[in-house]
Amino acid sequence: MTTTATLTERYISATIRSLAPELQDDVRAELEASIADAVDARLEQGESPTEAERAVLTGLGDPGILAAGYADRPLHLIGPKYYLVWWRLLKLLLIIVPICAFGGVMLGQLIDGAPTGEIIGTSVVAALGSIVHVGFWVTLVFFILERTGADTGVKWNVDQLPEPTQNGAGRADAIASLIFLVLGVGAVLWDAFIGFFPTGGEPISILDPALWPWGITFFFALFAAEALLAVVVYAQRRWTVGAAVVNTLLAVVFAAWSLTLLVRGELLNPEFLSYVFTDNGVTEETMRILTVITGFGLVAFPLWDIVDGWIKTVRARRG
Repeated sequence: MTTTATLTERYISATIRSLAPELQDDVRAELEASIADAVDARLEQGESPTEAERAVLTGLGDPGILAAGYADRPLHLIGPKYYLVWWRLLKLLLIIVPICAFGGVMLGQLIDGAPTGEIIGTSVVAALGSIVHVGFWVTLVFFILERTGADTGVKWNVDQLPEPTQNGAGRADAIASLIFLVLGVGAVLWDAFIGFFPTGGEPISILDPALWPWGITFFFALFAAEALLAVVVYAQRRWTVGAAVVNTLLAVVFAAWSLTLLVRGELLNPEFLSYVFTDNGVTEETMRILTVITGFGLVAFPLWDIVDGWIKTVRARRG
């Protein structure tokens, strides 16, 4: 019986070692009694002492789990009470924060005139670092909430039920896209023939008049392709991979074309730049910064259009 007693004692010691001192004696006594009763019951059924002992201890399971039950201590990082709130917040922040970190650092590096490799490397490192920090700090906060039993204040009710997921292929989406494109064409024509920027006299066009006719024609062709895509998506009642690919190509072409014109100084009207900036004492460095910010916008909006198109495609495929 020495081996049996030693095995039992080892199990009890492993169970109570992490408990508060005031609980250890009570738990020890309870376990000794319950193990002895269970072993006796198996002995009466004809099992050997060694087999009965091992069977009882195996049935009790991992002593760490048993101790957590006695101490009412969770063995999970974040339990079901907080899990969904943690997961929803984490997903939202992992979408927003890395993109903002990447874009903000890239814009800062562009303004500083850093080399291309350094711009890309620094921006990627910033985005990855933000992912690590968001994951760690959000999880840490909910870990503390879990262990302290604090209330997040988030209560579910039926008003939080989501609306049916839209895939961006409804009539309202198609009409909105077409109206936006028509307004874009109208704005370009207004800028060319009337002028957008007031001067106290004749308004000045913002786009370079030298873009006429071929540059603006190309611009209108992109608008027409976007309108056709909106009609096709509406006709199919869903976004497809092909539509997302076409949308991506159109966005890339627009971004590359407009950015090239901006860098070459052929996008904006020189008269507009002189009237607004140069004649008012704006330095070349400030003009360079403004050019960088404008270029950043010319890339950011098409990039969002690409992402939006693929998100709608994924939703449509899931539906």
